[in-house]
Amino acid sequence: MGFKVQVGPQQIAIHQGQTVLVTEPDGQVKWPSTRGLYFRDTRVVSAWAVYANGVAWDLLNGGAVGPHVARIFATNRDFLTEDGPVAARTLGLMISRHIEGGLHEDVDVVNNSQVPVRFNLEIAIRADFADIFEVKSDRIVRRGRITTTWSPRRQTLHVTYRNRDFVREMIVRTAKGDGKTTANTNGRLSFDIALKPGDTWHRCLMYDLVDGDKSIRAPRQCSHTSATSDHAVKMDEWRDTVLKIDTSNEEFYRCFNQGVQDMAALRLPLPGTDHMVFVPAAGLPWFLALFGRDTLIASLQTMIVYPEFAMGALEVLGRYQAKERDDYRDAEPGKILHELRYGELAHFKLIPHTPYYGTADATPLYLVALHATWRATGDRGLIERHLPIAEACLAWIDKYGDRDGDGFQEYQTRSSAGYENMGWKDSGDAVMYTDGTLVHGPKALCELQGYVYDAWLRMAEIYDVLDNKRRATALRKKAAALFRKFNEVFWDEKSGFYAYALDGDKKKVLSVASNVGQCLWSGIIAPQRAAAVVKRLMRKDMWSGWGIRTLSADHHSFNPYNYQTGSVWPHDNSIIALGMRRYGFAAEAAAVARDISGAASHFLLNQLPELYGGLHRDPTSFPVQYLGANVPQAWAAGTPFMLLQAILGLQQDAPRGKLYVDPALPEWLPDVTLTDLRLGQRHFAIRFWREGKETQFKVLHGDPRAVERMSIVLSQAVEGGQAVKKSNKAPASA
Repeated sequence: MGFKVQVGPQQIAIHQGQTVLVTEPDGQVKWPSTRGLYFRDTRVVSAWAVYANGVAWDLLNGGAVGPHVARIFATNRDFLTEDGPVAARTLGLMISRHIEGGLHEDVDVVNNSQVPVRFNLEIAIRADFADIFEVKSDRIVRRGRITTTWSPRRQTLHVTYRNRDFVREMIVRTAKGDGKTTANTNGRLSFDIALKPGDTWHRCLMYDLVDGDKSIRAPRQCSHTSATSDHAVKMDEWRDTVLKIDTSNEEFYRCFNQGVQDMAALRLPLPGTDHMVFVPAAGLPWFLALFGRDTLIASLQTMIVYPEFAMGALEVLGRYQAKERDDYRDAEPGKILHELRYGELAHFKLIPHTPYYGTADATPLYLVALHATWRATGDRGLIERHLPIAEACLAWIDKYGDRDGDGFQEYQTRSSAGYENMGWKDSGDAVMYTDGTLVHGPKALCELQGYVYDAWLRMAEIYDVLDNKRRATALRKKAAALFRKFNEVFWDEKSGFYAYALDGDKKKVLSVASNVGQCLWSGIIAPQRAAAVVKRLMRKDMWSGWGIRTLSADHHSFNPYNYQTGSVWPHDNSIIALGMRRYGFAAEAAAVARDISGAASHFLLNQLPELYGGLHRDPTSFPVQYLGANVPQAWAAGTPFMLLQAILGLQQDAPRGKLYVDPALPEWLPDVTLTDLRLGQRHFAIRFWREGKETQFKVLHGDPRAVERMSIVLSQAVEGGQAVKKSNKAPASA
């Protein structure tokens, strides 16, 4: 691929945990901008610059050499000294950085000239301690006081922000390296450098970060050893444990492996009940935080790769489950959170993210994830531990999710700072009528009904295992009633498609949107209408060639460059593809997978961004970036995993000791070998390959009797409160 698409502005971004550094390509942070060093939703460095006798350096090259490591090379411009002029390009500057909690920064200078040089190297650091929400909105309000002190004896710059009981601190230590440092209280560090020809000078800066009484130390080792740091070693160990693939299709191989790299980098350590757990952070740079919907969907995507993500998500999200009604935070008993923040605005409740519960889908998705995790791990204790949380979720669905008691799920904020839209398309303009006017009032999105339907069937299976047949039967009856009612009310005979939503007056919103495709994934689409749904999604106004658009190109509001009204979201396509496969449309699922894999090949590193433009594909085109897309982003990174699951028909059933496969490799992916595919505590290696139009497989490692070919095509006909499956099909909640 000759041309690679750059997503976002030219910048360097590195991160680990809840610390992220975003700089210019030359490693500097210009003021004003949205760049800087962020720690727990607070920007602790808002400007950073380096000078030689007051003169800036010229960038040679710079970039992130790993998720948490960056290196920048620069050279000098002409500048004057007491000893005479220093010619341009005779000095080399290398800035190396790595994050492991705090930030470690190495500054190296080499004299490449044939004469001695003596000059002053100055590093100017500014800290504004702005809340991440205010940086994003470019409306920064200084509420507290910043104090700066310099300790010559300890060679330490101490910058503190205090607003009543909210405290953030940055401690810059300069004690490792050549010579002494001088500084003043405005954060300018000064180094006197004298170098003979060929000599080098080195200095370490270590940025310790403090949140109240919690101190996060910067790594003490130099950045050139960061490849063998504890964090780097742990990332390598993690990658060794997860699912790996081998295939002759280099394009898909790179997309899959980059997804693994991104998920490794996005692992967010959070305190569990009595230990640290890892969950996928939503995305870089703005969403290194705990989310509900995003974390659960990413966990479902990675179930065949690393089920521990889901286990961590269930534990942490369950701990924050709402216990009481709080309209400002859109909280209701049993509800799963949308987003948790730690900055100044959240601390003083100037925003509702403490946490904020403005999501209608995280609560049923929690139940879907609980069941899927149990099926992947076979851990009965998992469902027993989380059963009280699950039952509170079920109660929320009945009491609060169904706001008017009509049997459908609706949402509407009660908060003065709440979100207008609470589905995965949560932008203010995401739900509109066919004429483009916005839908207001309680909205019943189609996919919400599917999530609840799926959650009820999955929980019914869990209650079967717990020997609570009465509860299981009741949930299946509710699922059957919802299935019938959804297919009666949401189906539009004239257009031959399902409604996007019902408005507050229970009128159909008939805009053609990708949301209906997610109903295939949940299984709420009537089987006799599945072909019509798939065909509609694959028409040119929806299918761009780079994936299925969020909104039809024929719609009045269509804009391929807008967030959720015409763009393409990889994660949305992965869910739709798995739904297509569920109803037997293997060729269409593979076509969607081919689109996304092909799009990834055009992006730098084969790294899928959060979303991209919904432009039509032609022989000379390429996917066009969406300005502001997060990259890496968790559910974009998880996309190739779910696409692979769709193509191979993988279903984990650890409680029964079975791994079901239904492979349908397309021509563009003629072979794939899986290694370290897990089923409970067992590991498998399986090779799949095409023979003519058929796909064969062989178990290379693990018990072959545990791997069974079984169609994932499910019958969703509902009779007498039971989800009926054909005798040779997998369980309906698979």
